[in-house]
Amino acid sequence: MPTARRRDTSERILEAAAALVGAGGLEAVTFDAVAARLGVTKQAVIYWFPSKVALLSALSLPGLRDEARVAIDAATEASSPADAARAVVRAIIGFHLADLSRFRLMYLSPQIGVTAVARQTAAELVKQVHPVTSEMYAAIAGALGDGGGKRETAVALHMAALGHVLMVSLTEAIGDPLRHAPETLADRLADVLADGAGACAGRAP
Repeated sequence: MPTARRRDTSERILEAAAALVGAGGLEAVTFDAVAARLGVTKQAVIYWFPSKVALLSALSLPGLRDEARVAIDAATEASSPADAARAVVRAIIGFHLADLSRFRLMYLSPQIGVTAVARQTAAELVKQVHPVTSEMYAAIAGALGDGGGKRETAVALHMAALGHVLMVSLTEAIGDPLRHAPETLADRLADVLADGAGACAGRAP
């Protein structure tokens, strides 16, 4: 029972923090605000998460790790550089389309109301994010053949996939859906990027 109670308490705190981030960005998350939202004391929140960085890490890193794992699996299972690019883009887009709220929390909310304090908190979080993204980019680059600029291509594939999801998230938020199905556009984008990645794979490093 203690383990179940711990999970319930920590999850409630994370849910409250996620709601605050969504409404006001990183700076909106304070121990006082989380405590007030849950109807508990500030010390009760600190007991589970002794620092703001610890709280935000618990909130954001699981999603980033899951995204990286999806991309790594897609890259390592591909049979060619073009297939790797196609699979990675489709995997990342599919991962985020399945939960746009999580996507907004991971990639959009940190930009809301950025102050010096929020930037400092974000800088601390980045130290934990870098190993995750580095592993992901290395795996993607390793599947892109022997051409030059593989690391840059890996980053560009990730950025392109996130751009697709960003547009879907935006159109959903304003109630103006895309004319074409997001999955259809994802396939088209993946095919276009796969062609480019295949061409790059044949160039000398």
